[in-house]
Amino acid sequence: MPARVPILKFLTMFAVGGTERQFVYLTKAIDKERFDVRVGCLSREGEFLKDIEAMNIPVSEYRINSLYSPRMLHRQWLFAQDLRRERVQLVHAYGFYPNVFSVPAAWLAGCATIASVRDTGVFTSQVKLKTLSQKTACRLADRVIANSSAVRDWLVSLGVDETHIDIISNGIALDGRPERPRDFPVRRELGIDPNVPVIAVVSRLNPRKGVEYFLRAVAIVAQRFPEARFLIVGGSYFDPAYQPRLEKLSHELNLTGLVTFTGERNDISGVLKEIDLAVLPSLSEGLSNALIEAMAAGLPVVATNVGGNPEIVQDGTTGFLVPPRDADALSAAMIRFLESPEMRRRFGDAGYERVAAQFSLTSTVRKTEELYTALLEERRWRHTRRVRGA
Repeated sequence: MPARVPILKFLTMFAVGGTERQFVYLTKAIDKERFDVRVGCLSREGEFLKDIEAMNIPVSEYRINSLYSPRMLHRQWLFAQDLRRERVQLVHAYGFYPNVFSVPAAWLAGCATIASVRDTGVFTSQVKLKTLSQKTACRLADRVIANSSAVRDWLVSLGVDETHIDIISNGIALDGRPERPRDFPVRRELGIDPNVPVIAVVSRLNPRKGVEYFLRAVAIVAQRFPEARFLIVGGSYFDPAYQPRLEKLSHELNLTGLVTFTGERNDISGVLKEIDLAVLPSLSEGLSNALIEAMAAGLPVVATNVGGNPEIVQDGTTGFLVPPRDADALSAAMIRFLESPEMRRRFGDAGYERVAAQFSLTSTVRKTEELYTALLEERRWRHTRRVRGA
């Protein structure tokens, strides 16, 4: 049997989020008989760390205070030394900070390199510097993975060569369409009647998710459907001030008792089994795991027409797409679904079939492994040419 190829996958940290969830899915599913997988990170913390440790995969931390400091350069040098010592042949970075930190160091160590970009670069500070850093890392990498056409187009607008980019969408493992539980444990825990409609936003909480527009839409929907209940599922680890602002707005809109902030939960699949409609009011997206998971649960969805959302949601077939920052349009779409249980069922069935056909984890893993193999073969070819030339 050929020796396994040492590769390293690099992540910022292991907090709950779409990128992190895909990182875990792929790390778990990749062929361990072909690839000897290691993991690097900037911060060894977060809920998903235990999933990586359960696989007995080595995790190395390279903590930095800033991307633009002498300490950063020193940590990159140490990282490159570790890659050489462990004979790592390929480094796959996930997201802005891993791209900027690990790709130049891996290039210096002689590894094949992949940068992954999973959003359209909505930075809240140092925008020009961060955009330049992202572009530089992408140009230095052997290949760039975008998880949607929207992300690819954004990268091309920055000046990254389109032929340098591969689109590999997020994937999810399907084990049959989930059935609604008879005893409704989540509703019972949250004090929600099993017979009322429940609408949920499932998302990491930050201002880019536009949850304030969802709350304003809820105020409109509640006038027509006072029995409906609404969940906001997710934490605000990276922006702890955001959830208190949302809670204050909910109180100002007189939504107390109608809206429940559940915080971070480890039973998202269980939550999805007990709701009737999933909403994603984002202002910016790459390719949303939340939408894919909701549709995999057989739910109709309402989402904003931004980023990669139109690549997931077929407007008028699996859900409705509405303009961002438009509470009226958001509420109108929610009301249409609440008025028609038959439409909810039909759209939910179509959404499940779309995920099964377009967003399977098997396809995502296969495409990722094929890219690894191609880059490793190219690396060996370059090495052979150098040796022969010498």
